[in-house]
Amino acid sequence: MSAMSAAVPLAGEALDIKTPKKAAFASWIGSAVEYYDFFIYGTAAALVFGKIFFPAFDPAVATVAAFATFGVGYLTRPIGAVLLGHVGDKFGRKKVLTFTLLLMGISTFLVGVLPTYEQVGIAAPILLVFLRLLQGLSAAGEQAGANSLTLEHAPPHRRAFFTSFTLSGTQGGLILATLVFLPLSQLSDADMMAWGWRVPFFLSAIVVAVGFWVRRTLPETPAFKQEEASHEVAKLPVAILFRDSGPDVLRVIFAALISVVSTIFSVFTLSYAVNTVHISRPLMLTVLVLANIVALAAIPLMAALSDRIGRRPVFIGGALGCAVLIWPYIWVLSQANIPMVFVLGVLLSGIVYSAANGVWPAMYGEMFETKVRLSGMAIGTQVGFALGGFAPAISAAIMGPGVNGWMPVAAFTSVTAIVAAISVATARETFQTPMQALGRKAAMMR
Repeated sequence: MSAMSAAVPLAGEALDIKTPKKAAFASWIGSAVEYYDFFIYGTAAALVFGKIFFPAFDPAVATVAAFATFGVGYLTRPIGAVLLGHVGDKFGRKKVLTFTLLLMGISTFLVGVLPTYEQVGIAAPILLVFLRLLQGLSAAGEQAGANSLTLEHAPPHRRAFFTSFTLSGTQGGLILATLVFLPLSQLSDADMMAWGWRVPFFLSAIVVAVGFWVRRTLPETPAFKQEEASHEVAKLPVAILFRDSGPDVLRVIFAALISVVSTIFSVFTLSYAVNTVHISRPLMLTVLVLANIVALAAIPLMAALSDRIGRRPVFIGGALGCAVLIWPYIWVLSQANIPMVFVLGVLLSGIVYSAANGVWPAMYGEMFETKVRLSGMAIGTQVGFALGGFAPAISAAIMGPGVNGWMPVAAFTSVTAIVAAISVATARETFQTPMQALGRKAAMMR
């Protein structure tokens, strides 16, 4: 099977130099490495950052502040999306993917060497926020670049399946990040605060080296090469994007609000369960690991389903299912009903959320033509993901008192998931549209 199956091959170009499987595997590995770095920050923010990077005058305020540092990583995502989208659409997908991996690795390692608030005062959270901003800049180009690369290598009738491996890699990174914290969670609180939390950040140097070794052999995509050969590469992709595809950028922004479900599940409910309900750290980390192991299988299966029946029904079903399931999941957490925490956690995050998560890499990319695809996906997703990034901080702020204080958080999560479903319902179906026609006005009019 040739990598050129997704586009008309150029004259004299070999048909067997790379395969869609190799492109999907390289994107999987790269995304796993990139999001291992991104997610260990979220786990550390939920478990320890509020206690070591902020003054100990009010635990609730410190928790909100720690979650806010998690959220600021999303502030630079729209900026990074514009900059890295421009580079990827003008100079190629591979350059963006190499840069994002190195930037994420360096900034993550440096978090591990930061002094605490007790050691240097206000400089500690300032440095933490700066490095988190660099992480956000990197993440802005990672998924859009990897999705574009895999989509443009994929066979015509299996685009969602192959492109979904980028998101499976993201789940793999989350599993790896959580597994690293599991043995550390057995440490005493004193050891965890003193040195234990730093270990996952130091280990990032190893996983980044592995990812860079794999990613350096990535080929440029056939679709981008064809744009270059026909001199159709845009000089200013962002200007063309908003001129020709502005409504689709808005659709992606609102559809990307589905990410609120992910950050509420992996960050907010982890903190709520451990710090408020007093469920053990190892148990909750195990729930996260199991849900994401299930998601590793569910994501490509849901994507393959969308290759058969269309993108919209699968995404909408997943989004509406999340809007419903978030209520019983947080309720069983509040009741410390451990068996049901496992059942509903796996059902919500591992299966139902995977329906939307497995489909969007192809669906968003198919809204745009090749010359603006990376910019369109990056800008649309990163603006939408910004709310997802701040969702734990928003939820900590709106959390009410008493045993039912979680209800505003569930309502907030449900509303964002419903908005995402409505946005996708307004989009055209693209699963049978040829690669060359994607995003073009002629195809849009059909």
